[in-house]
Amino acid sequence: MSNPTYENVHNQFKLNGFHLDREDLCRVAYSFIKEGEEFEKPVGDFLLDWFDSKNYIEMQTSGTTGTPKIICVSKQAMVDSALATGDFFDLQPGNKALQCLPVKYVAGKMMLVRAMILGLDLEFVAPSSHPLRNNEIVYDFVAMVPLQAQNSVQELKKAKKMIVGGAAVNKTLEKQLLKLPTEVYETYGMTETITHIAARKLGEKAFTVLPYVTISYDERNCLVIHAPRISEEVIITNDIVELVNENQFIFLGRMDNVINSGGIKLIPEQIEEKLANKIHERFFITSKTDKELGEKVVLVIEGEKQEFDETLYEALDKYEKPKEIIFIPKFKETGSGKIMRKETVK
Repeated sequence: MSNPTYENVHNQFKLNGFHLDREDLCRVAYSFIKEGEEFEKPVGDFLLDWFDSKNYIEMQTSGTTGTPKIICVSKQAMVDSALATGDFFDLQPGNKALQCLPVKYVAGKMMLVRAMILGLDLEFVAPSSHPLRNNEIVYDFVAMVPLQAQNSVQELKKAKKMIVGGAAVNKTLEKQLLKLPTEVYETYGMTETITHIAARKLGEKAFTVLPYVTISYDERNCLVIHAPRISEEVIITNDIVELVNENQFIFLGRMDNVINSGGIKLIPEQIEEKLANKIHERFFITSKTDKELGEKVVLVIEGEKQEFDETLYEALDKYEKPKEIIFIPKFKETGSGKIMRKETVK
């Protein structure tokens, strides 16, 4: 099929075992909206939007980096994003894929688009924290958020390739996933880039960009994304990176999280990485205002109060050492499982 457009559905596309073309999908969409289960209704809505006369889709951003807002995304850009993913992960028509993400968000919508454009055999199930429970099917391609991956470690040997996105993959989860025969990639992206524009194979440090994407960085050392097929505008992020070459970067942390303690700039994510093997609960590094230092480093741990000995901070430089530990029973998080640092501390 030459240069697919959003009006085409690949002739090998299947949804839950059935070959469906454009007309079939519109019929299915109506029945999902009228009689479907709760999780099927957004799928129906999305399919009707996809096949309407407009050349764009309205989407809500996740709100991790600011107030959630509605943006218009070109359908052809979504098709181009799907083709780039297909190239990068070598997805073939007829490959079996699992869709277990809420279609309300861009990641769930894009799994449907990839399937329709690349001709995947898509199984879609209710989004849950244990998507592979009681499921014997072997999948070629699966997309999950970290919480789903964490809960599916035992069953994941049934997946050949998996992408994990929506929130960072922590070191503990990475170790567990590396023991599997599955090829697992952490993805990098946002709603504005129509899901991922880069992926990092677990075990490697750097993210590699997808086809037709180039990267640079600005004077703050923050990543700048040039993806003309996906966004007409250059996307300037708040993510501090180290560029390896024009196709690869190492993510260091977010500009919004940087702590200025006594004139020393500290990146919380770097400190978290050094503490990853020492603390078994979820935790993050943040700051509090301090008379002498301006900002002091604070360690926030989820759960009951506990004692730690001096060895906890062995791997840290003297400026990185937290001046205080705060215990919070339950962290606040976004729908995809990303910890909302500021809201949690409030």
